[in-house]
Amino acid sequence: MQKSNKSGLSNSLRRNILKGMMALPAAMLVSQLSLAAAMSTADVNTTGLAVTDDTVKVGILHSITGTMAISETGSVQAEMLAIEQINAMGGVLGRQIEYVQEDGASDWPTFAEKSKKLLVKDKAAAVFGCWTSASRKAVLPVFEQYNGMLYYPTFYEGLEQSPNVIYTGQEATQQIISGIDWVTKTKDAKSFFLLGSDYIWPRTSNKIARKHIDNLGLKVVGEEYYPLGHTSFNSVINKIKLKKPDVIYAIVVGGSNVAFYKQLKAAGIDMTKEKPLVLTISVTEDEILGIGGENMQGAYAAMKYFQSLTNTNNQEFVAAFKKRWGDDIVIGDVTQAAYLGPWLWKAAVEKAGSFDIDKVRAASPNLELTTAPEGYVKVHENHHLWSKTRIGHALPNGQYEVVYETEDLIEPNPFPKGYQ
Repeated sequence: MQKSNKSGLSNSLRRNILKGMMALPAAMLVSQLSLAAAMSTADVNTTGLAVTDDTVKVGILHSITGTMAISETGSVQAEMLAIEQINAMGGVLGRQIEYVQEDGASDWPTFAEKSKKLLVKDKAAAVFGCWTSASRKAVLPVFEQYNGMLYYPTFYEGLEQSPNVIYTGQEATQQIISGIDWVTKTKDAKSFFLLGSDYIWPRTSNKIARKHIDNLGLKVVGEEYYPLGHTSFNSVINKIKLKKPDVIYAIVVGGSNVAFYKQLKAAGIDMTKEKPLVLTISVTEDEILGIGGENMQGAYAAMKYFQSLTNTNNQEFVAAFKKRWGDDIVIGDVTQAAYLGPWLWKAAVEKAGSFDIDKVRAASPNLELTTAPEGYVKVHENHHLWSKTRIGHALPNGQYEVVYETEDLIEPNPFPKGYQ
């Protein structure tokens, strides 16, 4: 299996993992070998992608160094696991998936450079990658110019729809609006302090949050942003204490979360008392692993997935993930969404009977997975997934207890009227 040395896994170890792999999600193990046997490479690859009679090449593009590595490492692990599971069941159209892994290095121009390399030099049939909206915006022109297909796993601000991207994370109308509705109805919150890292996603998300708060007749009492990698939050914590908001609405990203939540606790803000209540849309179990569960206890998160979900799909996924990556590993929302990428791509390729990007794109809307760890998912015509929003309450063991979920799947709407 092709890979960069940065994955840290030898070919022999990888072969042993594939041979001994257990606890695969049983419902996903449906082979397409009989179909694939009848399909020649000339039939399934008419556009010069890296497809042979035996293999197909894809890309993995995330930050494994820099401030975003704390968040993106889980996505890499999830995508590798999905690819290994798909290969163990026979591959895609009878072809084993080879992956080329590149490091975006928490640097947006680097993401653009590496995405071009994957599409132009490596001729990847799909790329699973990016985390921040800044990295996605940097690579988007490249994918559209060279007609590649990106599977993007992160919850994000919406206001975008591309024929070259499948968005497996939530957008604003699913995550932000639902979360604010919950905290106002359940906790009687009336005032908010908006805090975020200084780039596209937090700023645009808070713009949407502010608009929704205004629409509810409530108040924003402060709004602050700090660069990625920032580690000194004492000044803004003092402002928060002076303003006394009901809710700290936090969209701090990456390694900065470690400093923020430790300093919040050191400043005497006990999140278990909920005065103020902390509601985040950016801290998953992956970040808590670095922050420390004792420093996050009492906070709430609005997301579509938590590791603690008790459905059978998730139990099998968690077991397979821990078997692959270690018992101490944790799984966050974006990690699960990243895991869906290779499975959705496989489903689209097999529905299309081709690896060609245009045919895969045409086959993607209305694809369904009943086997996703979060539960049933479906690809909307706008390339976003239908999903539920859940509220998790942070426990000292680094996990979230699910205290609420929407009754139905929420239709994704990346361009909600009045929120642009």
